[in-house]
This record gives sequence, C-alpha cells and structure tokens, in this order.
Amino acid sequence: MTTTLAAVERALRTAAPYALLDATRAALTSLYPVRDVDLLMADYSLTVLQRVTDLPFTAAPVSAHGSAPGRAFGSQQPFLEAETGVLHLPVSVRGDRLGVLSLTLAGPVLSEQARAELGEIAEMLGHHILVAERDTDLYLQARRKDRLTLAAEMQWQLLPARACSREEYAIGAQLEPAYAIHGDNFDWSATGERLTLTITNGMGEGIDASLLTNLAINALRNARRAGVDIADQAALADQAVWAQHQGEAHVSVLLLEFHLDTGLVEIVDAGSPQLLRLRSGAVEWIPFEAQLPLGLADDTPYAAQQIRVVPGDRLIFVSDGVYTVASASGESYGDKALNRAIQATRMLPAAEVPRAVLTELARHREHQPDDDALVVCLDWFGRGAVEAAPA
Repeated sequence: MTTTLAAVERALRTAAPYALLDATRAALTSLYPVRDVDLLMADYSLTVLQRVTDLPFTAAPVSAHGSAPGRAFGSQQPFLEAETGVLHLPVSVRGDRLGVLSLTLAGPVLSEQARAELGEIAEMLGHHILVAERDTDLYLQARRKDRLTLAAEMQWQLLPARACSREEYAIGAQLEPAYAIHGDNFDWSATGERLTLTITNGMGEGIDASLLTNLAINALRNARRAGVDIADQAALADQAVWAQHQGEAHVSVLLLEFHLDTGLVEIVDAGSPQLLRLRSGAVEWIPFEAQLPLGLADDTPYAAQQIRVVPGDRLIFVSDGVYTVASASGESYGDKALNRAIQATRMLPAAEVPRAVLTELARHREHQPDDDALVVCLDWFGRGAVEAAPA
C-alpha cells in the first residue's frame, strides 16, 4: 500500500461512523487533484442512487441506469464525465454493489496511478460503510427513496447482501416490492469448501409473515453454525417452527449446499421456491422430490437430493410470487415469459439479472403485485476456471 493510500485508510479507520464521507472528502482533496466528493447509495429497489446528505432527507435521487453515476454503478467500472470533469467510481464489497463515489476533479489530467488508487479507495470506503452501519443509520437511510413498512424493515435486516462473488461463483438477488415485502427471503454463507444457499417463502402477510420467516432463517442459521448437514438443518428448523405454531403456519424452503471443489450440490426441497438452469443456451426447470414445508407437521424427516453443476451454468431461483403471476390473458409468468426473460438476460452479470427479470415480470402482470417476488441468480464458474458469461 502506498503512503497516500495508507493515509486515506487511516483517515477512514479513525473517522466517526457517520463521518466517513467527510473524512474521504478531506483526504482526497488534500492528497489528490480533487475539488469535491459526493457519495451516492443505491436504494432498496436498485432503481435510483441517492446522495448522502443531511438527515432525515437526502438530495434528489438520480437514475441507477440512465445517469452518469448509473453508468459506473451498472458497469462496475469508473466513468468520467469529460464535460464536467466528474469521475464516478463504483463502491462495492465482494460483488455487492453499494453505490457510487463521485469526484469533481481539479484538472483535466489524472495519472493512471492516481486513477487506480482512487478506485481502491472507493472499494475501501465500501468496507468501512458496512462496518459503520453497526453504529449509525446514516447510510441505511440514504438507501431508501420511500418509507419501508415494518415487515420490510425486518426482512431487509435478515439479508446477507444482494450480491457476492468468489472464484467459484457469483450471486445476485432481489426482492420486490422492495419497500413492502412480507415473507420471501434469501440467505447464504460460505466456507473454503462449501456454499450454503437458502431460498425462503413464509406464509401469510405483513408482520406475521416477516416474524415467521425470521424464525425460520435464524433456526436454519443456528443449525448450520452447529455444523450439521442440510437435511438436519431443515429438520431442526422444522421443529422450531412447529414448536412455535403447532402446524398453523409453515415456511417453504429450498436449501442447497454447493461443494466448491467438485460442483456437487445437495438439495432439500421443502416447499414452493423453484429452480431453473441455463446451460448451453437452453433453459430447463430442475424438478426435485417435494418434501413438506417447515413447520407443517411434527418431527418431519428430510432427505437431501443431489445434482451437479458445471462451469458456465446459470441457476435461477424464483418464489411463487414470480412464476405464478398471470398476465391479462391468464398466462402464468413461469409458463413461457420467465424462460424468455432468462434468455434475454444471459449476457448480464449475476448481480444485474434479478432486477432485470423482475422488470420483465412487472410488464407481464396486469395489476399491482399481491405477493412477494424473489429472484436469485447464481453463476457457477468452478474452482480454477476462468470467469465467463453463461453459455
């Protein structure tokens, strides 16, 4: 790390959690040819970017897709506005796109070294924001263009991130309606050898659905952290839901464990979430032997099934609020339209696919959604493989 980078890192590390932008602005304007600094956060729906300003409101949002900062956000590459001298840098953490750092440059020329260092600083800032969110609401408030319902607040707090990437895979996920979700959720956790992925759909609406999903997610996490296999994780979570609700409420779950060295996937199908696979240009539904949702019956046994993924595979997981949605003509989105949406987004990175599929879903349906919609995309590269777009 250069002396300059070390100075910026020290400034961020010693700044108050709510003062990261001030610390970044002070460091960059003194150490680089930069006149001003802005930080824009992506909102929960991934449609706009909002500047971090005085609470409780932020400045007017800009499009996450049709603006100059949006170009940096979407491409995850620096974008320079030549006419204004503003350099936009993506702020991301391990594939999770948080926002954009916008720098007003003091001159027309920026050295390659300075440009590279500023890119590193934007990534560094992202890591510090995630740590700071334990102690301040500033960045979370800047992410919302509307008020979250209480149920949605609870659901978003459960999530690990909306994207992540490693050598072997890349994941992207999105929930809708982003500001009023109820029972749909996703979770993942990785070690050096395994990736565990959970797609969850709690029955009901509002707070009841959110509380039910919260119970199931934390029961699954508790079992996973105890080191048991995924079949026993499902069984222990099933017992937790049954003990609380005695069969009057249940949670649909698709639970997967990927072996990162071989591509073997162990799966417990306990409910409604569905899996589609894009392989060699063809989309196909992957059926499993259905087992009871969590909490529907006392002491339900669960068994894991197996499939294998190969480099280039794209897996799309959807909740029933996606594939059952009907068009004006009565056609379910899962009949043909979902396949078309998956094909149309095949060249997009995993982080952008869920948003694009949900946008197509909005065009398909006749009226406002009456159920949550969840899409998770996983691109499998394999260990030691070169990352490439799905075939």
